[in-house]
Amino acid sequence: MTIAEPDIEESWKLALQEEFETESFQNLKNFLQQEIKTQTVYPPGRLIFSAFNLTPLTAVRVVILGQDPYHGRGQAHGLAFSVPDGIAIPPSLQNIYKELHEDLGIPIPNTGNLEKWAKQGVLLLNATLTVRASQAGSHQKQGWEPFTDQVIRTISELRAGVVFLLWGKFAQDKEVLIDTSKHFVLKAPHPSPFSVHKGFYGCRHFSKTNEILRNNGMGEIDWNPV
Repeated sequence: MTIAEPDIEESWKLALQEEFETESFQNLKNFLQQEIKTQTVYPPGRLIFSAFNLTPLTAVRVVILGQDPYHGRGQAHGLAFSVPDGIAIPPSLQNIYKELHEDLGIPIPNTGNLEKWAKQGVLLLNATLTVRASQAGSHQKQGWEPFTDQVIRTISELRAGVVFLLWGKFAQDKEVLIDTSKHFVLKAPHPSPFSVHKGFYGCRHFSKTNEILRNNGMGEIDWNPV
C-alpha cells in the first residue's frame, strides 16, 4: 500500500494537484507509510480513493459526508457508509435503508454496497480516508481532514447546484466550506442507532434531493442500490 502517487481519477487529480503538494499531505503520506509497516490499515491502498474514482468531479451531483471508514475486516472500500457485497450491513446503513424505504418505498436491500449511487454522481466522502484495524478514529488529525475539507471547497467552487446531505454535527460543521448561494444543503441527525430517532427518520432527504435535482434539470438519482 502506498499513496506516494495518489491513484485518483483525472479530474480530481487536476483540481487537487496543489493540495497533494502541501506540507500537510506530505506529512500524511509519511504517516501512512510508517503506519502500514506495523499495523493493518483499512481500506486497502488501491481503494483509498474509490469515492473519487467512481464519482469524477465533473459528475458530482450529491455529496454525503461521513466521518471515518469502517474499521472491521473487509468492511471499508473507500465509500462512506458503504460496505462490499457479502459484508453484513452496518447499523447506520440499515437505518439509512429504513428511511429510504419510508421515503421512496424502495425495498430494503440485502447488500450494503453503494457503488451504484457513486456511479450516478453521489460522492460518498469520509472526512478521514483510512483507519487502523479495530481502532475507530485512529487516523483522525493526521492530515486527511485538511485534504477532504479542500475537496468540499473544490466542489463548492467548481460545481453548481450540488445537494449536500449533512447528517450529524460532524458533517454539519462542514457547511462553512460550502457556498450556499449556489448549492443546496439538507441537514438531519446522524443515522446511527444513538441519534436516528432524533430526526433522521422522517427527514425525507432522498425524495427532497431528487426534487431539487429535477427542478434544476440535473436528473434524479435512482436510490435503489441493487
